Amino acid sequence: MGFTLSNQQQLLSKIATGTGHGENTPYFDGWKAFDSDPYHPTTNPQGVIQMGLAENQLSFDLIQEWVLKNPEASICTAQGAKKFKDIAIFQDYHGLPEFRNAVANFMGKVRGNRVTFNPDRIVMSGGATGAHEMIAFCLADPGEGFLVPVPYYPGFDRDLRWRTGVQLLPVACESSNNFKITRAALEDAYEKAQKANIRVKGLIITNPSNPLGTILDRETLKSLVTFINEKNIHLVCDEIYAATVFTQPRFISIAEILEEEDVVCNRDLVHIVYSLSKDMGFPGFRVGIVYSYNDAVVNCARKMSSFGLVSTQTQCLIASMLSDNEFVDRFIVESAKRLEARHTKFTEGLEEQGTTCLKSNGGLFVWMDLHKHLKEQTFEAEMALWRTIINIVKLNVSPGVSFHCPQPGWFRVCFANMDDQTMEVALERIRNFVLQDKEAAVVAMKKKKNCWQSKKLSLSFNHRRFDEVNMSPHSPIPQSPLVRAT
Repeated sequence: MGFTLSNQQQLLSKIATGTGHGENTPYFDGWKAFDSDPYHPTTNPQGVIQMGLAENQLSFDLIQEWVLKNPEASICTAQGAKKFKDIAIFQDYHGLPEFRNAVANFMGKVRGNRVTFNPDRIVMSGGATGAHEMIAFCLADPGEGFLVPVPYYPGFDRDLRWRTGVQLLPVACESSNNFKITRAALEDAYEKAQKANIRVKGLIITNPSNPLGTILDRETLKSLVTFINEKNIHLVCDEIYAATVFTQPRFISIAEILEEEDVVCNRDLVHIVYSLSKDMGFPGFRVGIVYSYNDAVVNCARKMSSFGLVSTQTQCLIASMLSDNEFVDRFIVESAKRLEARHTKFTEGLEEQGTTCLKSNGGLFVWMDLHKHLKEQTFEAEMALWRTIINIVKLNVSPGVSFHCPQPGWFRVCFANMDDQTMEVALERIRNFVLQDKEAAVVAMKKKKNCWQSKKLSLSFNHRRFDEVNMSPHSPIPQSPLVRAT
């Protein structure tokens, strides 16, 4: 006997029957479109190209090369099998000491060794998703809120809200100033929360930004620290794209700001979320990190990590890889070079056809401006354009509305999760779409012009007929003196 929706809602929890995960949103609908019709250069050349997934696949040859040279790093090889038992039975939720040491070392190298990280403050979790939820559980109770500048990563609605019950309160950022975070916008969002009787527990930022690909400058970071310190609320810094910054200005971590002499801040309020999913390209390894300056948060998060530990087999491999300083230094430099080359090639390809993007120097994506292709400047028109791009152009790009962007017409487009050939196919599809859209606009303009001319001609004929009647000696209308005077 099957269960009706009503039965399910009575038998299951609100989380199980609710829509808090966000699976039925355009962001995830695009993934479904790709999954049902994935592009392949030979077996499905007309399929959907995945440009909605921020993966770094440009430097896997360096990883594979290292793995082949270091077979002892894995407990599943003949060379590493002697460690199998010890690794297989290790279950301390602090994690392998060598793993925490290696991750702390890597975090420092990614930030140019301008700051160091204490391995004892590193708490592991199941990817950045688990890390964000963990920090939300530690800092806020259900109903309380975090300020989040828009546009922001759609997954935050799932990661931070779904199971914790906290609220995300948007901080308005506009395209007119390249979506920069201002003190005025922060104060406005904070004041609105107070009026709504929502207790603000913190500010969450992504640096480098997802979806913008931009970085926060030193003055902005200092301003944020001053703001949270004055309000006595937490600052959670998502820095999972730290090593993807490929040109100047360089990335500045919140950890650097805290070390500056002129910065006064209660360090207990500052926390960093990190992972190896973007910088190393290891989303499947589920290596997430919470690094907190607050002892109580570290202790609580470590207990919570029992629900999402990184497997010891993965810890062992990562510890060995990230302890190889020569490899790490080479990887960081080479990965940045390849990201810069891909970003340049992709954005120049877009510019050739008149498509622009927000200026950026980090991340695995661009923030593409298609507002001129909207039939009207509304989010409904944005969704109509997005459906065309998904179903006709066959590209999975993510619409700005998924990122809570305040203005329609922006799309996040990922460029590092494919080979050069696939990128060229994607650019060609965009080129064809833009060309067809321009041609359609020209045709529509001609039709509109012809229609206007026809009406004008008809109006002219009507005026002429009126004049003929008016000027006729048989006209019943008295002739105006002005008419007679001409």
